[in-house]
Amino acid sequence: MTLPECLPAEFFRRGALCAAAELCGCRIVRVLPGGGARILTISETEAYLGEGDSACHARSGRTRRNAPLYMAGGVFYVYLCYGIHWMLNAVTGAEGEPQGVLIRACEGYPGPGRLTKALGIDGSFTGLAADGSAGLYFAPRERDCAVRTAERVGIGFASEADQRRQWRFIKEET
Repeated sequence: MTLPECLPAEFFRRGALCAAAELCGCRIVRVLPGGGARILTISETEAYLGEGDSACHARSGRTRRNAPLYMAGGVFYVYLCYGIHWMLNAVTGAEGEPQGVLIRACEGYPGPGRLTKALGIDGSFTGLAADGSAGLYFAPRERDCAVRTAERVGIGFASEADQRRQWRFIKEET
């Protein structure tokens, strides 16, 4: 099996809004420990923009948990939600400017917890480079796709303005 190429680190060294929109239609490649790979197409993402975004984990500053968000774009930030589901994020932007993109869904896996379970992703990936060295990376789109925006979901704790932001990106069916 020939694996697709990895998105370059430069892809992630820009703002989360650009990266979140362009990750829709891209693929997540998980090289399996026993050989082979699982490749899923990303169908939904959400952008989180640092300490000024009340929905972002960096809203209260740097902690041990969110430290990967403060790294230069191109690493994973994986955290446990509700003590049950692992959430996969791609860190974006410059070092010291916490931004990230939550991978909300992939084709066939509606929900961030389902896709991490399907790919065997857990907290051991947090802080690791998204360059394939950890057996996990993002690959370019196979074809162009339309992307629409919507309000982010599951952030009832955030300010009303941050809840209304159109920072969720959804791949349109073609």
